[in-house]
Amino acid sequence: MAEPTTPIAGSEPDAGPRPVRHLQFKAALLLLFTVALIAGSVLYLLYARGVFEPTQRLVLVADDAEGVVVGMDMTFAGFPIGRVRRLELAEPGNAHIVVDVPSADAHWLRTSSVFTLERGLVGGTTIKAFTGQPADPPLPPGARRPVLRGDATAELPQVLSAAKQTLENLAAITAQDAALRTTLDNLRATTEKLNGPGGVLGAAFGNDADARKLVTALDRANTLLARLDALTAKADTQVFGPDGLAKEARGTVLQLNQLLAETRASLKKVDALVVEAQGIGADVRGATNNLGGLRAEVEANLHKVEGMIDQLNRKWPFAKDTEVKLP
Repeated sequence: MAEPTTPIAGSEPDAGPRPVRHLQFKAALLLLFTVALIAGSVLYLLYARGVFEPTQRLVLVADDAEGVVVGMDMTFAGFPIGRVRRLELAEPGNAHIVVDVPSADAHWLRTSSVFTLERGLVGGTTIKAFTGQPADPPLPPGARRPVLRGDATAELPQVLSAAKQTLENLAAITAQDAALRTTLDNLRATTEKLNGPGGVLGAAFGNDADARKLVTALDRANTLLARLDALTAKADTQVFGPDGLAKEARGTVLQLNQLLAETRASLKKVDALVVEAQGIGADVRGATNNLGGLRAEVEANLHKVEGMIDQLNRKWPFAKDTEVKLP
């Protein structure tokens, strides 16, 4: 067995840890520093949130403040310019949304500004301000303005009802005994007739026999028109050709005009003799003889004209009753 050790001569026994000087004072300083740090953080947070910034109060009146919470922002053009301070329930049953607007941002709000409370299908509720006339007077502090609601879920039942009605109409249209199916069947039958031998005529008449009759009638009409064209060309050659009736008729008309001119000259001589006979009453017999000669000359010219007219009638077969009046 080991022998027990003996203490060294001249050494003192351990007296334990030494006490810390001014321990309570140091603990109090640490506690005060911690409190000061917490208070500074709180003051900084309050400053960062604009608690010490001068604000302007705005009261928004809505019929329903669902989704609005204290501390949410009011935005203008996507930038927060106000914060909801509290919510109140007014006497008529309307909700008052009290918003604090910093004085530095209050110039964006005018008397004509519009405020909306929007609820989307996705996301929370937002309060937005819109200013259409920046030249209007600024919004006074403590002003009350109505807020317009833009709830996307409010019209959801109507949308579902309209979708249900649309589906019912679509089912009625595509039913087995629906009018659309009958129309499609008729259209298919018409398309088959159009692609058949009769084509469009077969589809129009309903059978190929009537279509063939129409084609035959068209062929006969074309043949008749061809014959008429040939007869017309032949008639043009006989009438208006180089040796046609029109050239002969033109020559006959020229001769007739010449005879009429001679007759007109003879009549002028008769008129002169009549005047002379009236002036000279004594020489009646001489004037009468002269008148007899002129009469014979006029009659000869008239016989020539009559012969020319008969010749014109024989050469012009299209005129049946031709009457030439002499002056």
